[in-house]
Amino acid sequence: MSHGGTEHTAEEDKGGLRTALAGLTTRGRSFLAAGVAAAICAYVLGQSDLLRVGLLLAVLPLVCATVLYRTRYRVAGSRRLSPGRVPAGSEARVHLRMENVSRLSTGLLMLQDRVPYVLGPRPRFVLDRVEAGGRREVSYRVRSDLRGRYPLGPLQLRLTDPFGMCELTRSFSTYDTLTVIPRVEALPPVRLTGEAKGYGDGRQRSLALAGEDDIIPRGYRYGDDLRRVHWRLTARYGELMVRREEQPQRSRCTVLLDTRGVAFRGAGPDSAFEWAVSGAASTLVHMLERGFSVRLLTDTGSSVPGEGAEGFTGASQESADAAGMMMDTLAVIDHSDGTGLSPAYDVLRGGNEGLLIAFLGDLDEEQASVLGKMRQRSGGAVAFLLDSESWVREPSDVSGPLDRSEDRLRMLRDAGWTAVTVPRGVTLAELWREADRLRTHMVSTGTTTGGGGI
Repeated sequence: MSHGGTEHTAEEDKGGLRTALAGLTTRGRSFLAAGVAAAICAYVLGQSDLLRVGLLLAVLPLVCATVLYRTRYRVAGSRRLSPGRVPAGSEARVHLRMENVSRLSTGLLMLQDRVPYVLGPRPRFVLDRVEAGGRREVSYRVRSDLRGRYPLGPLQLRLTDPFGMCELTRSFSTYDTLTVIPRVEALPPVRLTGEAKGYGDGRQRSLALAGEDDIIPRGYRYGDDLRRVHWRLTARYGELMVRREEQPQRSRCTVLLDTRGVAFRGAGPDSAFEWAVSGAASTLVHMLERGFSVRLLTDTGSSVPGEGAEGFTGASQESADAAGMMMDTLAVIDHSDGTGLSPAYDVLRGGNEGLLIAFLGDLDEEQASVLGKMRQRSGGAVAFLLDSESWVREPSDVSGPLDRSEDRLRMLRDAGWTAVTVPRGVTLAELWREADRLRTHMVSTGTTTGGGGI
């Protein structure tokens, strides 16, 4: 995926000589100071030869500054990100292109791009003379272990004279944004769904119409199967018409992400909260690939996507757009100020939610009770419970947190959840299979019913 670059033109500012003198380098200032000192000494000592040397030393940086400042040329620059959205820990390449759009050749150009420190060191390039109408292309890599949205730019050009006496900086006004999304882990297909109706893997499509007389035709679209062409209606309307025989309903899945600040401890890419965010992202991608209509729900009650039928995704193209929207949301999601899960339950009160998959932090009895009510509004429910205290403690001192985790697991399972705890260092794929085994055991013992493939 390539991100369209921005383009802007840098040109010399129309200021006075003061701007040029402010760009004198250390070498240029030294030459100017030495020239003035030599001229003063020549005047005091009456040495004309020393005066000529002093004038030469003083005039050289002034001439270089004036020539550099009065050089009229325009340079256009563009930036392209490849890709513009990248998972945490992966690299993106930034392509820079400079083009001389004036009739004069440029001198030596030093190109510098501004990047946040989390993406790496600030890239700098030296471009040799660029002929009139010529262009130069350079690139550099950026990488971040922390998700987020990071601005790149603006570009800066540093112009210098051949003697290194003066240096002027010209900036472009535009910048681009690199989106670092959570890591996405491939998940194995298992059977975790409950009683959700519709289709995904393990779901059969229901015929919407009983016979040919009930067929609702529509115009032919590129890619339609020619076997679905209704020739009699085509002859009647004078254009290709196809049968619309199936009106499948997509199975629904709601991914609940607990973002309460009081429910998580620790920070950084290896914290419990970052694992939960990455787990939610992996689940969203997996469920979309399995043919589900998916939405992301947080403890605050906010839902992504927020539009469409009851907040779920629609057709395949809409699903792709919704996936990008949810990944962008997870890239910048942070802890909420809330203390409970009631706002999320209010969103689920309508029922018919399909499968509910939750990534939860620390829970108390009240929040476990709210989750029990959520279970009643879904066809199936899977919970991944993170005890953040066990993530920040040493492995040899986790007896207390484990006891509390067992109590919370028992409360959720009694309410009908397929709940598993998340130890530090375990992948989501392993827990995904464990949840499948647990659900199979619950079905065999009569604790829960229903099934379907995800």
